[in-house]
Amino acid sequence: MTTAAKAQTLIGLYEAPEILRVVNVWDVVSARAVAKLPETKAIATAGHGIAASFGFEDGTITRDIMIDMVGRIAASVSVPVTADLDDGYDDAGETTRLAIGAGVVGANVEDRLKPFDESVAVVEAIVKAAEAEGVPFALNARTDAFVRAGHRPVAESIADAIQRGRAFLDAGATAVFVPGMLDANITRQLVEGLGEGKLSVIGLPGTLAASEYEKLGVARISYGPLPQRVALTAVQELAASLYAGGVIPNGLPALN
Repeated sequence: MTTAAKAQTLIGLYEAPEILRVVNVWDVVSARAVAKLPETKAIATAGHGIAASFGFEDGTITRDIMIDMVGRIAASVSVPVTADLDDGYDDAGETTRLAIGAGVVGANVEDRLKPFDESVAVVEAIVKAAEAEGVPFALNARTDAFVRAGHRPVAESIADAIQRGRAFLDAGATAVFVPGMLDANITRQLVEGLGEGKLSVIGLPGTLAASEYEKLGVARISYGPLPQRVALTAVQELAASLYAGGVIPNGLPALN
């Protein structure tokens, strides 16, 4: 399948009535493990997870390392790959071109609550770059209206997310990613403001299940760094067991 065809497939997954569930991965082996499941329709990378695996704090990994890793992931699986590209690395258009060249067909790019016009310009640059490459790039434009909200009232964060999100959609984004603890009431307001099938959320402890978000009209759910934390917890617990005299359990599948 060509890059453009994979991109169109990913767009179709966003537009389908069923919520797009993507389990975030951070390297080739985690991508292959998830891709082996028949339920996997697309792969999403976790920027936080990739950064952590290279010893960087979230949001500080270099573009070259990130593009190299997401390209390796894209080359290792047959399903479409959408990547977390942080804030676009000061040149979102060029970052998009490099990502497409590496086989990536969609991305999250965050606004970090930068000035409104500046944030919209980033989305426009991504869409323009993808069009120049001839790829219907699935941009999941992220606004940090909740995660960087500080102590402002929730109503202000909802209004900000809708204002930014509508502008991102008008500029050509496929969906609007609003990470945060979104309950049913907040989600309904965001869906009403952005439109059905346009909101993307993150699954966190204490948030709604994917099926509940689906009923509310959400397009996509991802899980950020949480899958990596689950995996690392399993490794740490195994190490503690082995130090205490345990043994490797039987029946382990050869996933690596």
